[in-house]
Amino acid sequence: MNEYNYEVGDIVKLKKPHPCGSDTWEILRVGADFRLKCNGCGHQVMVARRLVEKNTRGLTKKPK
Repeated sequence: MNEYNYEVGDIVKLKKPHPCGSDTWEILRVGADFRLKCNGCGHQVMVARRLVEKNTRGLTKKPK
């Protein structure tokens, strides 16, 4: 698996784009499931941690 440390506020780039065209998501909740908000259209989804970890292609930490 990847070595990412996921935290609320981070921006994660996923393998497949959202139908709106954006492939970056803001993490709103971390746990067994992640709540992600699309940076393109603002749509929110709950996704299993395993799927997020498997499909992550990049992680940008939130600014301090």
